[in-house]
Amino acid sequence: MKAAILGLIQSGKSTLFSAISGRKTGAAGAGLIEEAVVTVPDERLEWLTRHYKPKKTVHSTIDCLDVPGFDFTVEHGRVVAGRLIDQVRKIDLIVFVVRSFEDISLPAYRSRVDPVKDVEELKTELLLADLTLVTTRIERLEKQLHKPSPTHNQDLVELELQKRLQAAIEAEKPISSAVKSKEELAAIKSLGFLTLKPMVVAVNVAEGHLDDVFDFKGCLEPNVPVINVCAKLELELAQLDEQSRKDFMTEMGLTESAAAKFVRSCYSALGLISFLTVGSDEVRAWPIKQGTIALDAAGKVHSDIKRGFIKAEVFSFEDIKQHGDEKALKAAGKIRLEGKEYVVKDGDIINFKFNV
Repeated sequence: MKAAILGLIQSGKSTLFSAISGRKTGAAGAGLIEEAVVTVPDERLEWLTRHYKPKKTVHSTIDCLDVPGFDFTVEHGRVVAGRLIDQVRKIDLIVFVVRSFEDISLPAYRSRVDPVKDVEELKTELLLADLTLVTTRIERLEKQLHKPSPTHNQDLVELELQKRLQAAIEAEKPISSAVKSKEELAAIKSLGFLTLKPMVVAVNVAEGHLDDVFDFKGCLEPNVPVINVCAKLELELAQLDEQSRKDFMTEMGLTESAAAKFVRSCYSALGLISFLTVGSDEVRAWPIKQGTIALDAAGKVHSDIKRGFIKAEVFSFEDIKQHGDEKALKAAGKIRLEGKEYVVKDGDIINFKFNV
């Protein structure tokens, strides 16, 4: 899964990327997209690692792209932004980083510090980029329909759909409002409409302002996660050794880093959960979409396990943490056998029974 971190210039976007990835960035400043694999924090894995003492522990990860900051105030900036936007159409999640801190050494975009207006501008620009994509597609389909083609009827159906999408965008409505079925959604998925992607908003606040509240009502859908981060502070934390970081966070009254909360918000917004596998060789978190059945979860581990699936031996992390070990779980009747259609839950620990 890939998440593109987007923001206006001087938003602190690359500072946050450095904090969550542990990298010193420079590519974004040079106008290039930088990519890093970011670990999804999971305290359950830490507990299971202490318990099973495996040879290795494998966390879930998200590929994060740091996209150079946008500047829509000048024509050159708009051209560059358009090119960058087209490069990230295949991502799975959009993360807006918007500024809410004052810093005289960093001139504010459009001479304002207003996270709500920044989100509105970013959304509008993505909508315009999608409108260009729709318009181009309509022109291509109309040309195709003037020529004999085995896909004539299919092209007619798509043209009607694309015109509905165009009308929705021009009315400043979400593209999803014009999509009538799962089949239509699947038909346009390959085009990479950015305004159809799930979204997270990270408000980059000044130190001491992590509890500030921002009103995005009317600007964002109610289901869009909004979190506050202090990118500058998070970068300082990321550069400390583990003990110093714990001491510093305790001193500041922080139970977890905002960077960790940020990564988990992205994971959740992607509709992902984790099931776990345990043993002396490996303790591992496996990312799957919510609603995944046991048979498909088995395929994540190995195609042979899916092909020869018999049963899934399942217990929950909370149960083993409460009872202490698998022997106690069996005595308490907390380990159960599930079939192919069992819907896997977040935190399920699964041992797949199979025969190939």
